[in-house]
Amino acid sequence: MGANSAAFEREGDQGRMQDIISLSLPFFGLIFLGFGAGKFIDLPESGLAWLNFFVIYLALPSLFFQLLSQTPIDQIANWSFIFGTTFSSYTAFAIAFCIGIVITAGRIPEATMQGLIAGYANVGYMGPGLTLAAFGAHATVPAALIFCFDVTLFFILAPMLMAISGTEQREFLPTAIAVAKRIFLHPFILSCIAGITAAATGLRPPDAIDQLLDYLKSAAAPCALFAMGVTIALRPLRKVPTELALFLAIKLILHPIIVLLTLSWIGGFDPIWVNTAILMACLPPAATSFVIAQQYNVYVERTSSAIMIGTLVSVVTVTAFLYAIKNGLLPL
Repeated sequence: MGANSAAFEREGDQGRMQDIISLSLPFFGLIFLGFGAGKFIDLPESGLAWLNFFVIYLALPSLFFQLLSQTPIDQIANWSFIFGTTFSSYTAFAIAFCIGIVITAGRIPEATMQGLIAGYANVGYMGPGLTLAAFGAHATVPAALIFCFDVTLFFILAPMLMAISGTEQREFLPTAIAVAKRIFLHPFILSCIAGITAAATGLRPPDAIDQLLDYLKSAAAPCALFAMGVTIALRPLRKVPTELALFLAIKLILHPIIVLLTLSWIGGFDPIWVNTAILMACLPPAATSFVIAQQYNVYVERTSSAIMIGTLVSVVTVTAFLYAIKNGLLPL
């Protein structure tokens, strides 16, 4: 009897692992298809601009709007969840920033980029597709809240620290105005605001527009992941500094653990919300970090390397966290 039970348990574990692989492999497969296309197909990089425009300005905003607009408004205004997840992202950033200050002998711009590598997850391109695939529509609201407030946090932190270091050659007021525009005019943020407004008022677009938004929503994850793979492939990987291993360990392992501890300490959350937050936190560094590095001409190649290597390593770490979540191995 005991042998039969052990055999059933082994079969159950194998079945669950196959389910996790079936979930994560197509997801990362889209990234690797994009990566292969970028490496082996000779097309100009300028062609990627139209796909990025489609993803950033049409597909992902439609996804956020459609899902948020159909969510009861009382589920959206969860300030304790917002505080817990945003504080966790800031904590991961702060740990890496302090380590970076020591490593770089006090160079704030480089330490800022190291903090972004460790704290700013790829919550825009990868987050919605993976969390919806893993947990269904119930993951919509927590994923959107994490995206909105993490983006706001890092869009404020990066220019503020660059201004303090003297890299940003503008006075405070123009810098503040530029940061506010970057946050509130971001298409993802605008679509979230529109979705929340629709949820609060009960307004819905006409059927034809609603169907168009559904088409765009369905294309969001595949196009975003493919575009991300191409983008990574087109970035040179010339040198891998040893300190990147430390910052990627903070991003891929410590950050989700901080989220788990923080939300467990606050308590009272739906397990799907906690699991969504953990999964969002264990995603690799955001592709936006490379844009910020280019904007300030700081840590550019190393940021590119961190995104590329982090995405590759996250195949293992994200799958491991998914397995732990699906099998109830995390102490929620």
